[in-house]
Amino acid sequence: MLAAVAAGFALYAGSPPRELWWLAPIAFAVFAALVRHRRARAGFGYGVVFGFAFLLPLLGWLQDFLGADFGPWPWLGVAGVEALFIGLAGAAMARVSRLRGGPVWMAAVFVAFEVARSSVPFGGFPWGRLAFTQDTGLLLPLAALGGSALVSFAVALVGGGLAELVRRLVAREGWAAPLAAVLVPVVGGAAMLPLLGTEAEAGTARVALVQGNAPNIGLGLLYEDGTLRANHIEAARQLVADVQAGRVPQPDFVVLPEQVGSWGPSRTDPELSAIAAQLGVPLLVGGLGEDATGELRNQVVQWDPASGAGERYVKQHLVPFSETIPVRPLARLVTPFVDRFRQDMVPADEPGVLTAGGVRVGVGICYDVAYDDVFTGAAQRGATVLALPTNNAWYGHSEMSYQQLAMARLRAVEHGRAVLVASTSGVSAVVQPDGSVSEQTAQFTAETLVAEVPLRTTQTAATVLGATPTWGLVVLGAGALLATWRRPRRDTTRG
Repeated sequence: MLAAVAAGFALYAGSPPRELWWLAPIAFAVFAALVRHRRARAGFGYGVVFGFAFLLPLLGWLQDFLGADFGPWPWLGVAGVEALFIGLAGAAMARVSRLRGGPVWMAAVFVAFEVARSSVPFGGFPWGRLAFTQDTGLLLPLAALGGSALVSFAVALVGGGLAELVRRLVAREGWAAPLAAVLVPVVGGAAMLPLLGTEAEAGTARVALVQGNAPNIGLGLLYEDGTLRANHIEAARQLVADVQAGRVPQPDFVVLPEQVGSWGPSRTDPELSAIAAQLGVPLLVGGLGEDATGELRNQVVQWDPASGAGERYVKQHLVPFSETIPVRPLARLVTPFVDRFRQDMVPADEPGVLTAGGVRVGVGICYDVAYDDVFTGAAQRGATVLALPTNNAWYGHSEMSYQQLAMARLRAVEHGRAVLVASTSGVSAVVQPDGSVSEQTAQFTAETLVAEVPLRTTQTAATVLGATPTWGLVVLGAGALLATWRRPRRDTTRG
């Protein structure tokens, strides 16, 4: 069990903001070696321990957010529930490890359970996917072929191959097959790197990302909407002054973070309208809006300099126990949002592409970036650049913002698009289509980034294929697992 704990913590150590991506396949190799040829029950136990040792420190920002008022129970609960899925993956890996080509099937079933925990319960929780460890790694370019699922599969395949390679070398058995399992993903990623498109195909756009800052008071932000808005209005006005004085070149459009505005059905906002008019360019502004039906939506609105509020994108993936509250009577024990929001927000079911300054901008909001479908849908609908307004001020100086930035970097490569991350308190960033970060702010500072980004129209294989690679790997894993019930198994005395 100590080895499972060490492997789980090593996987955390290989996660952002640390640039130790190579630790992820090594950690997975230890896990794969532990569950190889075990009984499913033992595989489950090792998986739970491995998963908990990984997810508990990875999700430490939950404790930073809720700890003072709610203790460690929400943090422990989320890590525990997600670790159960990794336990199930461990049980499945133990079974399929007996098949010929075990590392391939072990990687496939692990990805299948990543997909499961990204989907259920309550819409799932994709945080901690293996793919998100690779934002600076050799395997990242594979995202352009098959998205996050293929990158996760590659990490697991390299790890499983390493475990089998070591075992065979020690046992003096043939080692060509496990060596291929290690080398094929690595060579494939390296070969893809120079093929990643970064050039401007539809011109460039000069963009401004406004980070107005927020007080570092955790849950106190629930009642500081006015401060959050005032800081960003002030920062936007400073941008106006800088542009008018010639200190900053005029942008083609401006992105302000999530939850800066708050609007009724008429969506009027004289301050935003004045800023847009003075700049002479549209704004993309995040805010909470109540529709004429009384429904509350987390949205990004295109604010035109002449006509005001126009098109909008509504967040597709709402944060459970925050933006939507399942089982409200029990939820009061683990979240303060029950009393703050008397009604659930309503999600959208369509990707968002907003036109700003003649540019087609694909939009996701905060938590959306962890899910595959949001930016895939936007890129399929013709977005030439992607934007991610977010509010990370809840989480203090934790690693959460850097974990989210790693996801944005993967999405940039996945779709061959620049990604504009506009955060209330950092980290805001300009991510290039190859996943590199060209501009970045510090946390809890008021800063505005102005950058030129390429507009691209070529669709990557991952964009065109959409969810097909993901479901292909799920079917592969399910088929391998089914095969273990259809073939006789040798008795084993292990675990």
